[in-house]
Amino acid sequence: SDVIVVASVSCIYGLGSSEDYTGMTLVLEKGQEIDRDAMLARLVEIQYSRNDFEPESGVFRVRGDTVDVFPSYNSRIGIRIEMFGDFVEGISEFDPTSGRTQRRLDKTIISPAKHFVMPHGKMLDAIDGIMEELRERVAWFESNGKLLEAQRLQQRTTYDMEMFREIGFCTGIENYSRHLAGREPGSPGECLIDYFKEPFLTIIDESHVTMPQIRGMYNGDQARKTV
Repeated sequence: SDVIVVASVSCIYGLGSSEDYTGMTLVLEKGQEIDRDAMLARLVEIQYSRNDFEPESGVFRVRGDTVDVFPSYNSRIGIRIEMFGDFVEGISEFDPTSGRTQRRLDKTIISPAKHFVMPHGKMLDAIDGIMEELRERVAWFESNGKLLEAQRLQQRTTYDMEMFREIGFCTGIENYSRHLAGREPGSPGECLIDYFKEPFLTIIDESHVTMPQIRGMYNGDQARKTV
């Protein structure tokens, strides 16, 4: 429970919902009964992709009854899950380069590969809200003679929604964060600090420089969104 988080100024920027992120973790324990295909489907759902040849962050590979996961949040380790039928026979951390086992584990928690993750049903609800807002914005652009802007917005958003439906993610997903999190217009997005639920202490180093920088970045981000 004792955790130190070292963060840059980027900690003020929006992340996905902390509840959704926590709820989408994959928890595995030695001796646990779990269907291998269901486990692989869960990895895909939390934005890991299968790659049996190139070990890199955010992918997993399958070799018989052994599944290797390369966490997106730690490029120095791999997590090996050894199955025996529908049971987790062993869990270990290993060096992705040498393949050597570093330590045996009784339990592991695999966090999502990306910040914006959520259950499929919730994403479908978000798509409905996004498409409704799209219709309103396109109509506004067309009524103001901005046909090029209307066309670009229509094409980009439609393409992004197809990516949502097919793979559950798209480039620039943070542009839709309000709908994905179910927030009201104008409400602030969740950031790193929202992930700390218990009492916590924040120490700002070089605060005489850091605080003006945070204000400047916040105002710049708000100006871009206003435009």
